Amino acid sequence: MKRERVQIELGDRSYPILIGQDLLTDADLIASSVEARSVLIVTNTTVGPLYAGRLKQSLKDRRVAELALPDGEQHKTLESIGRIIDALVDARMNRDAAVIALGGGVIGDMAGFAAACYQRGIDYIQVPTTLLSQVDSSVGGKTGVNHPKAKNMIGAFHQPRCVIADTSTLSTLSDREYRAGIAEVVKYGLIYDRPFFDWLESNADAFAAREPTAVIYAVRRSCEIKARIVAADEREHGIRALLNLGHTFGHAIETASGYGNWLHGEAVAAGMVMAADMSSRLGWLSAQDRDRATRLLTAFGLSTVPPRIGATEALGLMGMDKKVLDGRVRLVLLREIGNAEVVGDYPKAALDATLQHHFG
Repeated sequence: MKRERVQIELGDRSYPILIGQDLLTDADLIASSVEARSVLIVTNTTVGPLYAGRLKQSLKDRRVAELALPDGEQHKTLESIGRIIDALVDARMNRDAAVIALGGGVIGDMAGFAAACYQRGIDYIQVPTTLLSQVDSSVGGKTGVNHPKAKNMIGAFHQPRCVIADTSTLSTLSDREYRAGIAEVVKYGLIYDRPFFDWLESNADAFAAREPTAVIYAVRRSCEIKARIVAADEREHGIRALLNLGHTFGHAIETASGYGNWLHGEAVAAGMVMAADMSSRLGWLSAQDRDRATRLLTAFGLSTVPPRIGATEALGLMGMDKKVLDGRVRLVLLREIGNAEVVGDYPKAALDATLQHHFG
């Protein structure tokens, strides 16, 4: 089956995203993608038994150490970063070593942050094994961990040397995790690419069933869109914030519910419905486009109804979001499918009504 390549253009920090089936067992591809002679594979107790052996076999001419962390968003903490750094020290890794993140978004974010901190920065390679991480979190260099009171509050921008997205690994992903990744794919159509949104509507059954051709196309197109946005705004001073459609609402859901009870993609799906609703309340987004967005997310089996955490608590949690400037919560809102804006100047009544309607 055809393999795809998407390039992230960031000058001397540019790197490829390699997409296709059975990449982990392609020793030549791994050898050409991983320059370091000493590597630490950071994975978790779910993914490690499935795929670490395959990766090690392709790295057989390297010095390899491995660390398997507990699985779950609740372990995305500074304590886990300490464990990764301990493993690097114990393995006597130097500045010419590299960290390989083998897992989903939690592992990728933590491994990348540890690599950014260790000896003031060493290389890392993303090997994402979930749909969400293949289309979103492994690309763009955002790394970090959660604070108990706010998601992703501690971290750094640190670009990987490459991303190896082996879509074969999605065969072992639970239905719930796979659906959560689909939410981020839908996001790209909503913020940037109406024809891609149309394709998702037309190919929903094939994509939901993990048909390989549909999966590879969806991953590639998502990465192409993110590549363009990241190349234009690496550190999120402008257009990159569009990638956060639904995330400000979604992060409030994750934090209030306890990390891991709502998967990130699940919370983002509900958050995107809230963003579409608020956009419609402002008279920006047509009711037809609002309802199309909700129908597509529902068709993929995603909940569009957030937990009733209360409007006041939700607003307080949103106030800790990284997009807040001068005390104003900036939101990504929709003008139409494929056209989004980052907005800080909006009638507070529209936000209050949206929060009250959805959060209670």
